[in-house]
Order: sequence, then structure tokens, then C-alpha cells
Amino acid sequence: MANKKMQKKKSNRQSIIIGVIALIIIVIGAYAVIRQPGSQNTNSTNPTAASTTSPVNSNGTKVLFQTTAGNITIQLRTDKPITTANFINIVQKGWYDGTIFHRVIAGFMIQGGAISQTTPSISDEIGTNNRNTPYTIAMAKTNQPNSATSEFFINVADNGANSPGFDSTYTVFGTVISGQSVVDAIANAPVTTNQQTGENSQPVNPVTLIKASIIT
Repeated sequence: MANKKMQKKKSNRQSIIIGVIALIIIVIGAYAVIRQPGSQNTNSTNPTAASTTSPVNSNGTKVLFQTTAGNITIQLRTDKPITTANFINIVQKGWYDGTIFHRVIAGFMIQGGAISQTTPSISDEIGTNNRNTPYTIAMAKTNQPNSATSEFFINVADNGANSPGFDSTYTVFGTVISGQSVVDAIANAPVTTNQQTGENSQPVNPVTLIKASIIT
């Protein structure tokens, strides 16, 4: 009789242990599913990973985008001097004026800055805090290092977290401090297939950057 009681207790203990292990496995599996990053289109011709935001220095130059969808104000970072100087130079020359946001992907980014003038490529400035978080602006480039020229994109998601290697590739040089709703409207506008790339990212009614100017 004593042996039967001991066996019963042992069986109950094993059942409890098995149940606890199963519960742990279920919890771990659920966490892994929640943390699974979404896929993003990051082809090499256009625009990892704590979720810290990119720094905004109140002394940084501010740039106003007047677009057909509304105004967007960007504050440039002071720790990316090569990139910001290049961007400011193009703004001051008026080369962004009249260009469009030619590549738009909801939940990813909006891209513009395809000017008709030729500009030299600039060096990447990745640094130690280069996070492509929502509403940050970064330079688009080819798959080659130091190949950015004039094109830029504004993130509408935490693309550094979603796409490993993104933050170590694209230089983040500013943040949208006003007009986030305009960015969202551009990002969620209807698109069609780009016949050259096959990507579903060509705006049906492209938003025009009427004028880019330095805010003094």
C-alpha cells in the first residue's frame, strides 16, 4: 500500500513538472511569434537593434518642405555634418523644388529628392547612434558604400528593427518635428506597380515638394 502511495505521488509530481515545462514552451513560442519582424522591401537602389530614437539637437538647422499634401518640418542633426551640409546645399540651391515623392511604401517609407542636377556622392555617416525610427529622414543610396547623392527617404516604421543591417547602411540625419500626419498621408496614398522595378510603390497621384527652404 505504501509503495502505491509513493508511486502515485511520484506520478503527480512528474505530471506537474511536465505541465510546467509545457507552459514554458508555449510562452516562449508565443513571445517568438510576437517578436518576429515584419518583412520590408529594401532593394539596393533606394533606401538594428535597440529601439532608441535618433537624437535631435535643438541647435540643428530646420528645413521646411511645402508639399501639395501639406507642410513638413525637419530638424537636422548636428552630428552628421557631411550629410546635413549636402542636404542644406541642395535646399538652398532650390534643386528639390518641384520634385516628387516618387517611391512610396505604406508601413515602410516615402522617398523623394530625385533631382535633375548631378551631384557628387558623399561619405556615409553611420556613427554610434544611427536609428531609422519612425519619422526620421535618411539618405537613399545604391548597394555601394558612400554612394548617397540627393535622394532621401522618411521612415514611417522602425525599419532598423524590422530589417537587420538597415541602420548600418543608411545615414539618418534628421527628424520630422512637425507634419507627421502629412508624412502618413503620403505613405498611405494609392500606388501602382513601377514598370521598371516591378515594385508596387509608384504613387498614382504623386505628391510634389513645391518648395524646400531653411527656417531661420
